[in-house]
Amino acid sequence: MAYVITQRCCNDASCVAECPVDCIRPRPDDPAFARAELLHIDPDTCIDCGACVDACPVDAIYGADELPPALARYAEINAAYFERNPLDTSIAPATAVVRLPRDTDALRVAIVGTGPAACYVTEQLLGRGRVEIDMFDRLSAPWGLARYGVAPDHPETRGVTNGFAAAFKRDSVRMHLNVEIGRDVTHDELLSHFHAVVYAVGASADRRLGVPGEDLAGSCSATEFVAWYNGHPDFADREFDLSGERAVIVGNGNVALDVARILTADPELLAQTDIADHALEALRHSRIREVVLLGRRGVQHAAYTGPEFLALGDREGVDVVVDPSDLDEGVVAVLADPGTDAALRLKLRLAGEYARRARVADRCIVFRFLVSPTRLHGSDRVEAITIAHNQLSDGEHGSPVAATERTETVGASLVLRAIGYRGLPSADVPFDPALGVIPNVRGRVVDARGESVPGAYTAGWIKRGPRGVIGTNRGDAEETVNELIADFLDGRLREPARAPESFTQLLSRRCPRRVDYAGWMAIDAAERAGGAAARRPRVKFVRADDMIALVRNGV
Repeated sequence: MAYVITQRCCNDASCVAECPVDCIRPRPDDPAFARAELLHIDPDTCIDCGACVDACPVDAIYGADELPPALARYAEINAAYFERNPLDTSIAPATAVVRLPRDTDALRVAIVGTGPAACYVTEQLLGRGRVEIDMFDRLSAPWGLARYGVAPDHPETRGVTNGFAAAFKRDSVRMHLNVEIGRDVTHDELLSHFHAVVYAVGASADRRLGVPGEDLAGSCSATEFVAWYNGHPDFADREFDLSGERAVIVGNGNVALDVARILTADPELLAQTDIADHALEALRHSRIREVVLLGRRGVQHAAYTGPEFLALGDREGVDVVVDPSDLDEGVVAVLADPGTDAALRLKLRLAGEYARRARVADRCIVFRFLVSPTRLHGSDRVEAITIAHNQLSDGEHGSPVAATERTETVGASLVLRAIGYRGLPSADVPFDPALGVIPNVRGRVVDARGESVPGAYTAGWIKRGPRGVIGTNRGDAEETVNELIADFLDGRLREPARAPESFTQLLSRRCPRRVDYAGWMAIDAAERAGGAAARRPRVKFVRADDMIALVRNGV
C-alpha cells in the first residue's frame, strides 16, 4: 500500500526529508517546487513505511487503501505526476547548514510577527545553536493568517500551528502579544537590545479595482470578509449585507474560492467549525444562493489551485457551473500538448467535468472567465456590476488580455474583490509602495540605494509578495536565516548595547496589557473548552479586551 498526498498539502516539505527512499517530489531544491500546488509520492517507489505521515503537519497523507471517498482521486493525481516526471533517484549533495559555534555568546533576535513565516524563522534559528528569540504581535492571539486567514472548514490546515507551539515551550523563546512595533517599541529600541530584527508581518491589505462605484456600501475586500468570519478583532463589528440572492467575487484565486464556499455552505456544517459566532449567525439568515467569480483571463490561466477546485465539486447541495463555451480551442490545445504540467492539466479536466454537469442544486458557484469589472452601480449601495468581456491577445500561456466593446450588467447586492493581498509599511523600515514589500536581497533589508540596513531582515509575504502557501514560508525562512547567521558570524551585526533585563523592564512600563505565552495558553484553553461544550474545535474570542481580561483575572 503506497501513501498518497492529498488536498490539504501545505508544501511544508517536512515529509521530503523523512522519506528513506526519496520518492516525494518536487523537492525544495527543484525549480518546480516554487510553483507546485502540492507534493506527490511515487507509488512505484514508496515502501509504505509511513514516515511521511508522521512528518506531515496538516494530516494530508493517507494510505492508498484508506483514502476517504472525497480524496480518492488523489491516488491518480500522485501517479500521474510521475508518469510525466519520472523519478530521478540521483540525490544532490545536501548543503550543510551553518551552525553557531558552541563557544559564542547567544544570538539575540527579535521577530515581528507570529504567523507561519515568523514561526518558520523561529524554527530555523533554534536549529542553528544558542539563540534567544522574542516574538511580537500587535494582536492578542498568535499565528497570523493560520488563525485569521485559513477558512474554518479547513481545520487540518490550521493544524500547522500545533508544530509551531512546541517552539514556545522553550525558555529561549518569548512571546509578546498585544505589542505593536512602531507604537509601543521602536525599531531602534529593538536593535539596542537585539543583534537583529526580522520583519515577518505578512500582507494584510488588499488591492483595489480602481473602477467607479467601488466605494459603494456592499462593495468591500475579500480580505475583510475572511477576517470577519474568522473572528479577527479588527473586523468583529463589520456587517455584510447577505440579503440578496447573488454575490459577485472579483478574482478566482484560492481566497475567492474560500469565500464562495463559505457563502454557499450549509450553516449547520459551519456550526461544527471554529467560525466566528457573529458570522455564523449572519450566514444562518443569508439569502445568497448564487456566487459568481469573475476571472480576467481564460480558464487555462485561472489562479485557483487544482486541489481547491477539485474540492468544490464534492459539496452536497451546491453546483459548480462552468460555461462550455469557455473550453475553447485554446484549452483543447493546452490539454493536447504533452508538455502541459500535471497541475494545469488537472484544472482543465475538472473545468470540463463541471461544464458537463447538469444543474440540480438550489445553490451554485458560477465561474466566469475573460471578464473584468468596469463599474459598480447603485444609489446608496451596490445593486449591480458591469463587466467587460476580454480576449486573449494571443494563445500563449500567461498572455495579457485586451478588453472588447462587449459588456453586460449583472445584478448583485454584494461585491467582494479578491485580487490579491498587499503589504503595508512598518515604522522606520524601508518599504516599496509599488510592490507592497520591504525591499530586500535574500531577506536582508536594503535601503533606497540598495545598501543593507544593519540588523534588519524580512521573511514571508512582506519579503516576497503574497505568493505561495503556508509551507512555502519554510524555504523562504531558511534563506533569510542563512543570511542572518552569516552576518552574525562575520561580525556585521552590532552587539546589543542593553541587557535583556532592561528590555523586560521597558515592556513592563510601555505595555501593561501585554499577553505572554502563558497568557495565550490560558486564552487557548478557554477557547477549546468553549468549543468542547458546543462540540466545535474552539469558540474564538473576537475582542482583545475579553482576552486580556481573561489573562488578568483568570476568568
